[in-house]
Amino acid sequence: MNVVVVGSGIAGATAALHAHEAGHDVTVVTKGALGDGSTGFAQGGVAGVYGPGDSAARHAADTLDAGAGLSDPAAVDVLVAEGSARIAELIARGVAFDRSPDGDLLLGREAAHSHARIVHAGGDATGAAISRALSARVRESGITIIEGGFLSDLSVRDGAVRGIRLLLDGAPVQLDADAVILATGGAGHLYAHTTNPAGTTGDGIAAAIRAGVEVADLEFVQFHPTILATGPAFLVSEAVRGEGAALIDDEGRRFVFDSHPDGELAPRDVVSRAIARQAAAQGSPVRLDATALGAERLAARFPTIDRVTRERGFDWSREPIPVTPAAHYLMGGVVTDLDGRASLPGLFAVGETARTGVHGANRLASNSLLEGAVFGARAAAALGAGERPLSERSETNRLDPRPLSERPDPRSLSERSETKGARAALQQLMWHEVGLIRTAAGLEHALATLRAWRAAAAPPVTVADHEDANLLLLAEATASAALGRTVSVGAHYIEAPELERV
Repeated sequence: MNVVVVGSGIAGATAALHAHEAGHDVTVVTKGALGDGSTGFAQGGVAGVYGPGDSAARHAADTLDAGAGLSDPAAVDVLVAEGSARIAELIARGVAFDRSPDGDLLLGREAAHSHARIVHAGGDATGAAISRALSARVRESGITIIEGGFLSDLSVRDGAVRGIRLLLDGAPVQLDADAVILATGGAGHLYAHTTNPAGTTGDGIAAAIRAGVEVADLEFVQFHPTILATGPAFLVSEAVRGEGAALIDDEGRRFVFDSHPDGELAPRDVVSRAIARQAAAQGSPVRLDATALGAERLAARFPTIDRVTRERGFDWSREPIPVTPAAHYLMGGVVTDLDGRASLPGLFAVGETARTGVHGANRLASNSLLEGAVFGARAAAALGAGERPLSERSETNRLDPRPLSERPDPRSLSERSETKGARAALQQLMWHEVGLIRTAAGLEHALATLRAWRAAAAPPVTVADHEDANLLLLAEATASAALGRTVSVGAHYIEAPELERV
């Protein structure tokens, strides 16, 4: 089969490698350079290695608890049953997870996990290690790679996805395929504050919506509790709290225990809301106190965080650092079955682009990289089951053999000057009305505003235009989904006394 994988993070790279190894003709299309995206920024690690007293069943139970009753148990069972094999595969592909002097994998613990079961690499640089290793394996494999290719739309013919349409160096390109696997990540740039890299604008999910593909759970947006509150967004891993760091108010009190008996290790949505409320009450950021861990341990376990905090003027081994929540992960997306199949024949979705049912209303920490690896492999294994081969090849396919560094940046081609301002307005609206704490009135205001903006929007021309159009489409869909769910659950929290809470 001729397979196009859009995206090159852990989910896309895993799917591409498995499909290639199964004998399919694979092309990877990536918006930036190979390996760009959210995977490389992941700090915490990959859940799924079980020590004494732990098990896949306990991991499943923790995942279901974090999902606030809305996770699909069958999807969770797949995740934990196949997780160890995928972690072993990552090791075989060259990911050097951290080990003890006797060679055992070091296991960390994060919020809402009942046991230490998370493997990590480079202390707090797990995603970067995975991205480097998988990108190297993709390049070595002979898989066709198109860097700098922006997905503008899915190509649908005869009731099935038959390829994709791209912008490549500002020009439209049709790329036909027997099957398309979307692995374009989430949509963190819906919000004014996010941990996501710049290109995370929901392109795959938006293209799926335009093609009539079923999506769900877009209202469930996870906000990471602890982003350094000075300078550009920088995530301070939940693993820091797992090692014993505490969240304190301006009087030094551990305030999160007011909201949950697990305090700093409560589910992320609980911790994020507690931080937001405390910061608003005291008029300043809360602080993360890791001083009890000591300079040597912090530098060894969290070298990236240690370096960045010091670059920004903090010695976190001696003083608490200011932190704030930021949009981090989208639990919803393209609805798939347990093999990554979407509602439209020929289309698969994996990773953050997909709504597999694993995460429910709130993702358990360090399940995202695991989900990408597990379901990326499953999607590749399902290729050919029901897909129809192409009857003919398109003559419009045009691939540029030059590396990305030698090609013009498509963002510079006729980019409209109002893009930055329009996007910022959307992000502020979403942050205030469709963010951590929502109200029915705020959601109604946001939805009406977004619909008016979409009605007045000009047709997209440049890559930046298309990104803005995707964000606007997804913002409207997210606000609509949030307004439609009148019950507070997980990451979706409606602050309105007249509405029921669960």
